[in-house]
Amino acid sequence: MTRGKTAAIIVAAGTGVRSGSAVPKQYALLGGKAVLAHSFAALSGHPGIDHVVVVIGAGQVAALQDAVGAVEYAIGGATRRMSVLAGLESLGGDFDRVLIHDAARPFLSAAVIDRLIAALDDHDGAVPAVPVADTLARGDVALGETVARDGLHRIQTPQAFRYAAALQAHRNWTGDEPTDDAQMVRAGGGAVALVEGDSMLEKITHPADFAAAEARLAATMRSRTAIGFDVHRLEVGEELWLGGVLIPHDKGLSGHSDADVALHAITDALLGTIAAGDIGTHFPPSDPQWRGADSAQFLRHAASLITARGGVIDFIDLTLICEAPKIGPHRSAMRDRIAALLQLSADQVSIKATTTERLGFAGRGEGIAAQAAATVRVPETR
Repeated sequence: MTRGKTAAIIVAAGTGVRSGSAVPKQYALLGGKAVLAHSFAALSGHPGIDHVVVVIGAGQVAALQDAVGAVEYAIGGATRRMSVLAGLESLGGDFDRVLIHDAARPFLSAAVIDRLIAALDDHDGAVPAVPVADTLARGDVALGETVARDGLHRIQTPQAFRYAAALQAHRNWTGDEPTDDAQMVRAGGGAVALVEGDSMLEKITHPADFAAAEARLAATMRSRTAIGFDVHRLEVGEELWLGGVLIPHDKGLSGHSDADVALHAITDALLGTIAAGDIGTHFPPSDPQWRGADSAQFLRHAASLITARGGVIDFIDLTLICEAPKIGPHRSAMRDRIAALLQLSADQVSIKATTTERLGFAGRGEGIAAQAAATVRVPETR
């Protein structure tokens, strides 16, 4: 089969009542971001996936946008099967292949996606499978006879199909509610291949599963720390923006953007943790579109690059170096603003201030300098 365009559907319409979470489990936080966001990043960032649609429940649009931003979505139905059908119909027949994935399986590797897509070259469908290793036995209260485990597998998602086969299977289904999509395609005469699954693809269902998922995530993450430094001149007639807060002062910082040295230093520190260059690399001062720009967008951009890498921001430490204005009265507002921009709690942001004992440009009141350190966790790439 000639490879064409491939779409992915993430099924995220459930209520997650068994997870014990105050919100549906797909929107609960795991490693600092929504469970759904992990799967979305894996699928949307894979070069073999051309389009991703998320199927959500009624009333979940705001939760979806908080989790992954403004992305394409479809509203699901009363059952998983109806939700998948809604996702398939939303694609409009513009794709040759489709992967269907449960949002509650957040740790999806590129290798599993590769194996699934390759298997569709000569099969109607493919599923990731893990051989059963435990002894199986019948029984309720008392132990009964064992069941042979040869040839038995635990089936995971995503499940991959030729789009037409998946759509036909869902449209024509008249049996009992299936537990996965491969059963439906197979019942319609389609050939479904088994490919190697991944032990990391365990499904989050119960409260204890979140603790196990956090432990699995922690084992794959490595901590990195980087620093950033910036300085701008103080001039009469300019506004003084520090840490995203407008501060009353007789002078303001001069620069191509709003010259917020605090946000610039933090931005450079964040970019440094993922070896992504510096602020000038992403927002060149020679580009007129950044003249007078709000530096908050620079900070959010750096944070988004870390999120796209599967990273988590743990802590920000900022030092402002100036004679005036006094930072103390504005410290709390700046900390709250920086925390809000980075979606952190206030106790994850530290702001300090010092002077140079009237030495140098800062001591003479000619400018303000800022130094920042950022600590993040990112997936190990070795």
